[in-house]
Amino acid sequence: MTNMLQELIEFTKPSGQRPDLQPTPFADFMQPLAEEIRDEIAVRHVELRFDPPPQVLVRIDPRRLSRLFYNLVNNAVDELPDGGGVTLRYLPAATELRLEIEDTGRGIAPEIAASLFQPFATHGKKHGTGLGLTICRKIVEDHGGKIGVAPSAPGKGALFYFTLPLGD
Repeated sequence: MTNMLQELIEFTKPSGQRPDLQPTPFADFMQPLAEEIRDEIAVRHVELRFDPPPQVLVRIDPRRLSRLFYNLVNNAVDELPDGGGVTLRYLPAATELRLEIEDTGRGIAPEIAASLFQPFATHGKKHGTGLGLTICRKIVEDHGGKIGVAPSAPGKGALFYFTLPLGD
């Protein structure tokens, strides 16, 4: 219930409200967060795989970006059988950092992928508000990035990605 209320509050925040973006070394932010998430999902018999994050500077709101990672990883875990896995990838480029969250679950049908980021889209989930991915999109856009899902074949897992502009 608390999570549902938090999602509703986050969803109804005015769009013009800018996040508190702070120049942050990405590795200093991401390494402890990835370790924390890894430990939390291990009790669900899911392995989180990740390499050391790159040493790049990003402008982020750490609280909101943590929320983004938790939403994306927990969505992936919800679609996995016991023993499945989630992989985090970091792909730095000249002006942005691309982050990928890939799972070994059942994949996403193209007709579902088209509406994943729409409010209240639950696509048969037993729990949730249907706002999680909408909130993820809002967080990424407030950071000046883009979010999406790569095409996947049934049974081949899902890959969500988002970008963050590199900091000064």
